[in-house]
Amino acid sequence: MTPLRCVGAACLALAGTVAQAQARFSAHPLPQPRSAALASEALNEKAYRKDAGRHFYSAYPSQVMYGELPPLLYAVLVTDTDVDATGKVLRVHVRRPPAGAKEVTPWVVGMIRRASPLPPPNRLGKLTFTEIWLVDKSGRFQVDSLTEGQR
Repeated sequence: MTPLRCVGAACLALAGTVAQAQARFSAHPLPQPRSAALASEALNEKAYRKDAGRHFYSAYPSQVMYGELPPLLYAVLVTDTDVDATGKVLRVHVRRPPAGAKEVTPWVVGMIRRASPLPPPNRLGKLTFTEIWLVDKSGRFQVDSLTEGQR
């Protein structure tokens, strides 16, 4: 009987952890007030990703996880974002949602939309860029284009 009770307690603890994470990601962080995004002089999508990543970091400084990421991430999300020549976000498409942390998807998509306008891609015009969002259970993130690695 004791092993069943331990399993039940472990299940309750896990359910509590999941509920805390869901609550953490249900609140959408607002971007920090900032001046207009600096124009990007990127020559390709890969270079533009870094400019967009820096923009996300400046928009959400308290949500950024600086330094190396922990060994296990809470969620990994891949997005394709369409941006017009002025940096306005036209569309966010989730290419790969996180396997288990479904509440992270609307959280990341909302952050991308609220950070608009992104840096205007002066040399590229309208473009679509792909980014991988690396999210910790604390509700902080790194983008793959600017990641500092993982422990």
